[in-house]
Amino acid sequence: MRPSDSLHSPGRLLQDHESFPVHLIDLTQPHGVLMVLEQTTFTITQISENAACHLKVSPQTLLGQPLLDLIEPTTSMAQLQNCLETCTPHPSYSSIAISVAGVTQHFDGLIHRVNEAIIVELEPASLQTVVELTPLQNQVQRAMARLRKLEDITEFLHAAATEIQSLTGYDRVMVYQFDDNNAGEVIAEVKPAEEVSYLGLHYPATDIPALVRQLYQQTIVRFIPDLTASQIELVSAVPAEAPLDLSQAVLRGVDPCCIEYHQNMGVTALLVVALVRNNQLWGLIACHHRTAKFLPYVVRSACEVLGQLVAAELMSKVNRNELAYLNSLQAIQTDFVDSIARAKDFKQALIHPVPRLLEVVSAQGAAICLDEDITLIGNTPALADVRALIDWSMAEQPTEILHTNCLSNVYPDGGHFQAVASGLIVLKISQLRRYLILWFRPEVLQTVNWAGNPHDSVDVADDGSIVLCPRASFEQWKEIVQATALPWHPAELANALALKNAIVGIVLNKADELAQINLELEHRNLELDSFAYAASHDLKEPLRGITNFSNLMLRRYGQTLDESGVKRLKTLVKLAERMDRLIDALLKFSRLGQAELQFQSTDLNVTLSRVMEMLQTGREGAMPPLQIQVPRQLPTVTADPVLITEVLSNLLSNALKYTHKSEPTIEVGYLDPADPHILSQEIAADACVIYVKDDGIGIHERHFQNIFRLFKRLHERDSYGGGTGVGLTIAKKIIERHGGQIWVESNAGEGTAFYFVLSCEEK
Repeated sequence: MRPSDSLHSPGRLLQDHESFPVHLIDLTQPHGVLMVLEQTTFTITQISENAACHLKVSPQTLLGQPLLDLIEPTTSMAQLQNCLETCTPHPSYSSIAISVAGVTQHFDGLIHRVNEAIIVELEPASLQTVVELTPLQNQVQRAMARLRKLEDITEFLHAAATEIQSLTGYDRVMVYQFDDNNAGEVIAEVKPAEEVSYLGLHYPATDIPALVRQLYQQTIVRFIPDLTASQIELVSAVPAEAPLDLSQAVLRGVDPCCIEYHQNMGVTALLVVALVRNNQLWGLIACHHRTAKFLPYVVRSACEVLGQLVAAELMSKVNRNELAYLNSLQAIQTDFVDSIARAKDFKQALIHPVPRLLEVVSAQGAAICLDEDITLIGNTPALADVRALIDWSMAEQPTEILHTNCLSNVYPDGGHFQAVASGLIVLKISQLRRYLILWFRPEVLQTVNWAGNPHDSVDVADDGSIVLCPRASFEQWKEIVQATALPWHPAELANALALKNAIVGIVLNKADELAQINLELEHRNLELDSFAYAASHDLKEPLRGITNFSNLMLRRYGQTLDESGVKRLKTLVKLAERMDRLIDALLKFSRLGQAELQFQSTDLNVTLSRVMEMLQTGREGAMPPLQIQVPRQLPTVTADPVLITEVLSNLLSNALKYTHKSEPTIEVGYLDPADPHILSQEIAADACVIYVKDDGIGIHERHFQNIFRLFKRLHERDSYGGGTGVGLTIAKKIIERHGGQIWVESNAGEGTAFYFVLSCEEK
C-alpha cells in the first residue's frame, strides 16, 4: 500500500484534521512534470509518471540521467546550472528547453531545494515574445494604479477582485478574510449575475485546516486547473524512504477532501492568492471556475504581484484606520492619566467623571479592585459576581491582561450575567496586591450567515470518534450567536496596557516624592525634638521661680492678704504646678524621639505583673485589689522593656480612670495576624497584636484620631482624675518607634479596646 493511500478514505478524524500532512501526498497534478534531482550531479532520482505525455519518453528512461544532458542548446546552460546550484527552498523561475529523441519542447521551469534534493517543475509554455508580454504588464500596472487611488477598504477589495477576474478570466473571484478564530467570511465578490452569491457568508475554521493555512502563507499562490483530472504518481529509481515534501511545489497533488469540497460547490478550476499582513495570513483571494481552466505562469505571476500589492495596500489602509482609532483612545487616556497624576485620591480620580475610564477601551461597565475595596461603574454584574470573577482571574490567569468577547467559554459561571458582561478585560495593575481594573461589554446577539450548515461537516463514527467530511451544500444557513460581545480591538488592548504602565509610573513618582517628604519630615522631627527638649528644659527654671515665689508670698503675707488675694495666689501655684507637669510630659515625649531604643527579649507576662504592682500601690487603701483578666499566656516580644512598660501603664491607667464602676472588667491578651478580627490590618506573619480591653465609658468614633494628639483630652481638665493628655500620644510614639501601629475600637457607653503591634519571638 502507498503511504498516501490513507488520504483517499472517506472523511477524516477530527484530531488528525488540523495537521493532516497534505504536503506529503506523493501525487502531482497532470498539467506538468515534476522531477527530483540529486543535488550535486543533478541526476534524476524521481519523476512523475506523466513524463511520456510531456517529454515523449518514458519516465524509466529518464531516471538516472543528469538533467543537463537533456537541455537543448538554445537554453542557457550556464544560467540553468547556476540556478540549480544556487536554488533555495523558495521556487525560482527559469525558461527551459528540453530535447529528447530530436524533439525540442519549451517549458516554464520552477526550481527549489528540499532538504538534500532539488525539485524541478516543468509546465509546457508557448514561445512568448516581449510584444506578447507587454499588454499583460501594462494591464497589471494600470490595475495597480487604479487600486492605489481607492481609500475605502470595501471599495478597494471589490476593485481588487474585479482586477483579478480581468486577469484570469475566472467566473467567480472572492476576497476571504480570517477572523481571530480562523473562521472566514467572504467580504468582496465578483461573479456572473446568474450565480448564487457567497458575499457575507461565513465558513468554519475546519474548512481550511491549520496546516493548509500555513502552506498558503508560505507559497502565496495555489493553482489547480482541473479538479477532475487524475492525479499522477511519482516513479523512483529506488524506493523512497519517506514521502517527498511538496510544500513549495506548484504541481503538488490535491487532497481528496479539497477536491470533494470544491466539486460540491460546482468548482472545477481553482486559483488562490494568499494575502499576508504583518507575517500573518489575513485572508485569501479565491478564484473559482466551473470548467477546467489553465493559466500560464506569467498570468499567475501577475496575480501574485497584484495580490502582494493588495496585501500591502490593505495593511496601509487598515493601519491608518487603526492608528486614527488608537490616537483617539490615546487622547482620552492622556487626559485621564494627567488627572490621576494631579489627584490626591487615586480611586476617586479613576471613577470621576464616570465616562473616562469606560472610554479608555470603549466599554459599557468597569470595576476597580483595590484589595478588598471594589467600586462598580456603569453596567456591570452584581458585586458578588464581580468579586468571584476577580478571585477566578487571580487564581487562574497569571498574565497581566486577560481579554475575551465570550466570557462564558472560559468562565462558565459568567453565563448567568452574560447580558451585561459577555466581553471582559482584566488588567492587573500589581502582581503583589489585588489591584485590578475590569472592563465589561454586554452581549450582542448576532446573526451569522454560514455557507451551509457547518454541523453537516461533522459525523460520528460507530466507535464514537468524530469524523469531518466536506459539506454537500453551501446554501445560506442562519445561526443566532449568543453570549458574545463585540470583540476587543487591538488598539483598545494596547490602550489598557498603556494605562497600566502610566499608573505604575505615577505610583513610582509618588513613591519618590513621598520618600523625599518623609526624609525631610524625619529631619524636621529631629530638629523639633531637640527644640522641644531644650525649650522644656529651659522653661523649668523660671517656672520653679514662679512657684517658689508664690508659696513664699503665701507664707509671709497670707495673714495680711484678703481672701481674694490668697485665692489668686493659690490658683497661681496650681497653674504653675500644672504647667510643670505639662513641661515634664513634653520633655518625656521629646526624649522618646532622641533616645536609642534598647531592644531585648521581653516577656510581657513579667512586664504586666510589674505594671499591676505599680498601679495597685497607687490605689487608695479602701479600694479592692486590682483584677486584670489574661485569657492566655502573653507572648515574648522583641522590644524596649522600659518603654513597653510605659505603654501598658498608660493604657491600664486609662482603663481604671475612665469608668463609673468600682471594679471595672479589664482584659489584656493578644491576637495572631490571621485572626479574622484584624484581617483588615496589614500585620506581618512574625508579629502579634496585643490588646487592652475595658468596660468603661467608651469613646465616640469621631474622636478616634483626636485621642492620640498631644495634650488632647476629651473631658474637662479635672474630671476622671485629671491628666495632661499625653499618655496616649506617648504610647503611640513608642509603638511607632518599635515599627508597629496602634489603634482603638470603641462604642460609647460600652467600653474601649486598644490594639498595638509588636514583633514576636515566641507565643
